[in-house]
Parts: sequence; C-alpha cells; structure tokens
Amino acid sequence: MRSVKILFFARALLLLDKGPRTKEHWAVSQTSKAVRLSECALNYLKEIFVSQGLDSIIRLRQKQEARVFEEAFEVELIQLAPSEPLEGPTRWTVRRLADKLVELEIVE
Repeated sequence: MRSVKILFFARALLLLDKGPRTKEHWAVSQTSKAVRLSECALNYLKEIFVSQGLDSIIRLRQKQEARVFEEAFEVELIQLAPSEPLEGPTRWTVRRLADKLVELEIVE
C-alpha cells in the first residue's frame, strides 16, 4: 500500500513540474483533482520535495505508518471496543474506553 501512495506523490510532482523540459504545467487545483489529494497536501508535498528531496517524501510515508500502539495493547483495545459497556450509555466513548483500559491496568 505504501508504494502506491509514493506513486501518487511522484505523479503529483511530475504534473506540478515547471522545469524546462516540461511541456505542460498543471495548476495545483487541477493536480488536486487528478490525484485526489487536497491542495494543502500538494503544497506541503512540493515544499518537502524542494527543500529536502525525494528521499524525504519516501521517509515521510514511513514515519506516518509507524505503529502507534504496541501489539498487545492494540489487541486488548480491539477486543474491548465492540463489547457492550457495563453501565451508562449503550456505546463506548473514547473516554470510557480509556478509563476501562486504565481500570484493567492495560495502560497507566
């Protein structure tokens, strides 16, 4: 999946290219529609590419895809979330999930 996103980024950068060998230059709004990225995301992508190079864009995706939680915690949360809450509202809220995880001593 990551390589597909990198291809989208590369395509967007090629469409936005204003170099001397480029026959047609696309505006950010056109490119945004073509690659389905927001104009803000495209401007950020251009800024990173110009200031830090293509390798930084590849590393950017890797940083964003890093695991946020440890696997054991993630398993506990996934098991708890679809269960029925013991009291109160009929659905779990983020705060109630967090409180329950503390109560079960899964997190501090």
